[in-house]
Amino acid sequence: MTRQTIGEALAARLYAAETAIDHALIETATLAAMLPAARAEACLFAVAGQRAFDEAAATLSALASARSHMVGTHASLAALARKLGLDALAIGPLDKPGDRPPIGGGGGDGPGASPDIANKTLPDMVNKTLPRIAEPC
Repeated sequence: MTRQTIGEALAARLYAAETAIDHALIETATLAAMLPAARAEACLFAVAGQRAFDEAAATLSALASARSHMVGTHASLAALARKLGLDALAIGPLDKPGDRPPIGGGGGDGPGASPDIANKTLPDMVNKTLPRIAEPC
């Protein structure tokens, strides 16, 4: 294997890892957002399910930290690729902060569409809107 093909394989795995963390964040945030409304709709006391809510919040925090570390990994690998003189390795959305206008279909930090991952409808999602304020039990 050449350094270029090794770099391309690493870029693909990096993109897959970044995407997996983003998917986990989306799913966990959706779950955490549903918990208080579900508790209220079931007419349960405020303490019911608090441990589950705390654990979901802790999971979100851990995933945000993991995402931050993965961004650091991305930056480190990109710096190493530049140092080794490898051709540009790009997998996934190409937009980066500073891209005005966005060049790869993602958000960048300027106007443009958000990355597709955030706009996809998840097939397993419950399409029921939970009440913001529960009816008296």
